[in-house]
Amino acid sequence: MNALTHEMRRRRGLVAAVRSLLAAAAAVVVVFALPGAVQAATTITSNSTGTDNGYFYSFWEQSSGATMTLGSGGNYSLNWNTASQNVVAGKGWNPGNQANPVTYSGTWNCNGNCYLSLYGWFQNPLVEWYIVDNYGSYNPSSGATRLGSVSSDGSTYDLYKTTRVNAPSIEGNSSTFDQYWAVRQSKRTGGTITVANIFNAWKSLGLKMGTANYEILATEGYQSSGNSNITVNSGSSGGTTPPPSGGGGGCTVSVTAGDSWSDRYNLNVAVSGSSNWKVTAQVPSPEKVSATWNVNASYPDAQTLVATPNGNGSNWGLTIMKNGSTTWPTFSCSTS
Repeated sequence: MNALTHEMRRRRGLVAAVRSLLAAAAAVVVVFALPGAVQAATTITSNSTGTDNGYFYSFWEQSSGATMTLGSGGNYSLNWNTASQNVVAGKGWNPGNQANPVTYSGTWNCNGNCYLSLYGWFQNPLVEWYIVDNYGSYNPSSGATRLGSVSSDGSTYDLYKTTRVNAPSIEGNSSTFDQYWAVRQSKRTGGTITVANIFNAWKSLGLKMGTANYEILATEGYQSSGNSNITVNSGSSGGTTPPPSGGGGGCTVSVTAGDSWSDRYNLNVAVSGSSNWKVTAQVPSPEKVSATWNVNASYPDAQTLVATPNGNGSNWGLTIMKNGSTTWPTFSCSTS
């Protein structure tokens, strides 16, 4: 009887030990499964904002037809079709910071009317702003008032302003607000956007900047279809304002419209960031520079103007003969 009792106790002990091992194994499985679950991509199909992997995200569509996937870090992807009517989605920061350059990379495929932009909002006053690096069949600045241009990050951005009335905004569905546009002449999908260059150019034109709301590297599609896969990050350095960049380092050139006639037009040029600068303007044929003022001008070839200071400061101008065209020159700035 004692031997039987001992054997039963021994078996119960073995069963308990096995159960303990199984429980420990299950606990180990759970521990190792948790990180995978946390890092899994999140799919967004309804209007929302929030944070993901340390980045702010925003997804808005007019009607169902788009899917946003939040990847690791600053990565997101968007697939949309015409059923969405209008969709704007991306990752970035809230609030945005114009002092920080933004670097991004990825793929962007557009069938119809689409934009790839650094995009955001101000409040007090309410303003919607776009720095457009790429677009599809429709230039998003069409119908807007052209104010000038600025050279930055290897291309010229044309600057525009327009006003929307009773339109959707971050403050409601029936808002009236201005839109500020900077549209890159040389389209691209990837690179660095020196945000301060664009904002400073807008400010020089008298455009008002309110309190920063969010800022995202956005994919937008309007009655179109397409897909994108974008990774964004900030190029900030300790939160300090980066030195102005105008294509050669150390200076920035801003260009605004002057007087215009049937056969010619004037452009006003302002250089900042250095007193020892050289601005190169590439004039599209068949247009020609006919005059300059407040600057030393030379012409390496028929379509190129090189301007340097002549002692009259950093504000100067030029007159261009249209010859049937009104496409503005591209400007770049360098220091020596």
